[in-house]
Amino acid sequence: MILITDSGSTKCDWIAIDSSGKLLKEKIRTKGLNPAIVSEKKLHKIIRKSKELMESATEVTHIYFYGAGCGTENPRLALKNVLESLFVNALVDVQEDTLAAVRATLNHNDEAAIVCIMGTGSNCSYYDGQKLHQRVKSLGYTLMDEASGNYYGKELIRDYYFNKMPATIKVAFAHKYNLDADFIKYNLYKQPNPNAYLASFAEFMFLNKDSEYIKELIKKGIRQFADHMIMQYKNELKTCPVHFAGSIAFFSQQEIKEVASEFNITVGNFVRRPIEGLVNYHIRNLKN
Repeated sequence: MILITDSGSTKCDWIAIDSSGKLLKEKIRTKGLNPAIVSEKKLHKIIRKSKELMESATEVTHIYFYGAGCGTENPRLALKNVLESLFVNALVDVQEDTLAAVRATLNHNDEAAIVCIMGTGSNCSYYDGQKLHQRVKSLGYTLMDEASGNYYGKELIRDYYFNKMPATIKVAFAHKYNLDADFIKYNLYKQPNPNAYLASFAEFMFLNKDSEYIKELIKKGIRQFADHMIMQYKNELKTCPVHFAGSIAFFSQQEIKEVASEFNITVGNFVRRPIEGLVNYHIRNLKN
């Protein structure tokens, strides 16, 4: 059994296939396994909690894990150790989520492209057809992550408290969420995964996209992301498309295209959930 895994900070999808590429189980979902913000003990607990994973743990021969927080060595190795302790017969390969986005969005394996992630967090890389290049090291949701779910969550909460929202939007926002200051601070400073908590507010934008305020808020984040991240690859932009992965990108396609025209960016593919593209990638490579 081969497990292909795509994890963000909020959720983690697992798909099991056999050596011929046949699907063995329905997609399994656990909480997100970001080793940069979740302890090894907690990572272990999240995986063990999945009955579907544990009942077949000894049958797993390979794990291809792609995840947020796996771009630096120590968190990557911590997660690898956890997986190897639970799936004792498996060869474990842990890669950063940017490579998942690349493999899920490319039109063919050796295509050169700039690939962006806009989900709970955000990132941008250049793939030259063989290797991944990243010109900005991510410092996470506190300092970076423009146009991500947690970025938009912060912006919405700030606009609410600074009275920058239109009155009707403010009423709808307060109706949907608990915006008590102590409750927000408790979730931000006392609970695990504050980035996922912030990202939970982003859904509000896509339920209210008929509002000019919301449209401009979405484009504001995309402009910052384009300026800070995509434009790191000015030379590559002359010949490469820019592909997008993640739910924020998927539901912001029109706004992304509008901002892209301002920056002379050629927009390529949109993939909401990279896991499907990853399965196709690994099946292709199993057969080669």
